[in-house]
Amino acid sequence: MKPSLRTPVLVQLIGGATTLIEYGGIRFLTDPTFDPPGSYDVGGRSLTKLTTPALSPTEIGLIDVVLLSHDQHVDNLDRAGRQFLTSVSTVLSTRAAAARISETTALPNWEYVDLASPNNGKVRITGIPAQHGPDGSEALVGEVTGFMLQSQGLPNLYVSGDNASLTVVETIRKRFPIIEGAILFCGAAKTPLVNNQNLTLGSDQAVEATRILNAATVIPVHYEGWAHFTEGWDSLRKAFESAPIHERLRLLRPGEKFLFGD
Repeated sequence: MKPSLRTPVLVQLIGGATTLIEYGGIRFLTDPTFDPPGSYDVGGRSLTKLTTPALSPTEIGLIDVVLLSHDQHVDNLDRAGRQFLTSVSTVLSTRAAAARISETTALPNWEYVDLASPNNGKVRITGIPAQHGPDGSEALVGEVTGFMLQSQGLPNLYVSGDNASLTVVETIRKRFPIIEGAILFCGAAKTPLVNNQNLTLGSDQAVEATRILNAATVIPVHYEGWAHFTEGWDSLRKAFESAPIHERLRLLRPGEKFLFGD
């Protein structure tokens, strides 16, 4: 029998990059996107949302903290998501997002905040580097961040944000030698702006990131629901099945949950 965690750690994919995380008694939500399907004009190009999120904000209920990887792309923060931010007491993101959105607090790389948890402990949230595309694309895609969640007696949980760089993943592993769980933003999102190179991890990259991190549990998100994702469920499943680490993969459909320790 596996040992019980001090408090359960639950991850539920809502859709796209939007993920509910219950960690240390605190309810987190990543990158809120609650708009219905439709198209968005983004500088003369179009981004198309294909699916409705599995749960509405009302169905999700109270959220204590939003972990916002970035605010400049609608597949990470859409119109309804922006409205949702006004209902949350703590929103952590990049310096750029904090300058643009009054509800947001900047959490720069390697800096952290400690939040009191309901069980008389604390949860530490550390800002983690992320590179949203190939080398040299930062000026085009803008600032992005990831996060690390830590608490005594709970698994270290890495939330990648829109990172496409395995070099960045190696840097994170050096800072955090033990990472039990990873939520990896995948989908191999592409845009002509960077010659259709990956803006997020492809499936094979996700396998390699898992090896680098040596994470026991990997949960891909941000691989479905938008037309610019080029690799999805089947690609992820096949990539991990071809590797000797397929047992680490927890591939969720929108609405599905994973409970650490089960």
